[in-house]
Amino acid sequence: MKNNLKLSISMLLFTVLLVSCKHHEEARQPIKRTSGTFMKKSADRNKKLVANEEEVIKKIIKNNPKVKYYATPKGYWFCYEEKNTAETAAPRRGDIAYYNLEVKDISGNIIYSEADLGPQTYYVDKQDIMMGLRDGIKRMHKNETVTFLFPSHIAYGYHGDNKKIGPNQSLICTVTLRNFVPDPAGQTAAPANTAPGQNSTTAPKPATPKPAAAKPVSTTKKDTLTP
Repeated sequence: MKNNLKLSISMLLFTVLLVSCKHHEEARQPIKRTSGTFMKKSADRNKKLVANEEEVIKKIIKNNPKVKYYATPKGYWFCYEEKNTAETAAPRRGDIAYYNLEVKDISGNIIYSEADLGPQTYYVDKQDIMMGLRDGIKRMHKNETVTFLFPSHIAYGYHGDNKKIGPNQSLICTVTLRNFVPDPAGQTAAPANTAPGQNSTTAPKPATPKPAAAKPVSTTKKDTLTP
């Protein structure tokens, strides 16, 4: 009799514990469903935002049939205002690019003029500037002027520039690449490749010493889009 009583009590305790655990697990499920739903809604909003911005840009392109626009894998478009067919080299990582920049909203209203911003300097792929410009400048040649149509996700995104550029704002950026040169601070003493027609056994003439180029004050370079 005692054994049966102990067995009944044990089974009762086990049942209570099992129900309690199940109830606890079920109580947490709505949190998981809510979190998943929130993430899905957020992703859907972002997709809709990108689609709407791209639709506006495509209308601009359609309304200017005489202008040849080029689509890029990065999700922006550009056209040439002045094209330099005599040049083939383009800026690459480690170069210093010197350019002018004008920034407009997608309706063509000037946000920052060239005079506002002044001459711009960019250490290619080593400086934190607008994502679209990082890619776009590497497509340019010296003395070219290019107009870029940037959706917000490749411009300043949901936060803007905390000044004149608002959240989720598409931009029209016109860039003139004046020049680009290798960064003197990044060059090594290794000999250069032999030029065509040059005898590799001939000792090179000593170069005339030049003053060392001034290095940037800080190794962390910020966005140059600052009037």
